[in-house]
Amino acid sequence: MKKNAFEYVWTDKKRSIFGLPLTFTRYYLTESKFITRTGFLNIDEDEIDLYKITDKKVKYPFFQRLVNCGTIIIYSRDADTPSKEVHCIKNVRKVSELIDKYLNIMRDKYGIRGRDMMSMHGHEHYDDCDDVHDHDEDY
Repeated sequence: MKKNAFEYVWTDKKRSIFGLPLTFTRYYLTESKFITRTGFLNIDEDEIDLYKITDKKVKYPFFQRLVNCGTIIIYSRDADTPSKEVHCIKNVRKVSELIDKYLNIMRDKYGIRGRDMMSMHGHEHYDDCDDVHDHDEDY
């Protein structure tokens, strides 16, 4: 039997109607990554390194609240996944705190804080000068 490469700290499925896990989306949290696996025959996996997370938001839509579920929106510096919605999971507050715990551990390990991540974004548009006019041409 194949052994998992990661030790999962938390795992859950995306919930559908009545809070039942009837979808083919599964979420995994390891000590260093947040993984989303979707699909039944063709499986797609997306990973976000925890230290790249810059912010997160918890939403409690009405029908999700009725079944003790919620949605976490994760904002990251990941090139492929700048934002990820973790839809309709159980005990959303506990999961959010668990993400915070391992996020801080990974940031301490790499010596990174959220403010350090901000300077890494947005530099590519400074090289694009298409809308800047040369002053000699205008006068």
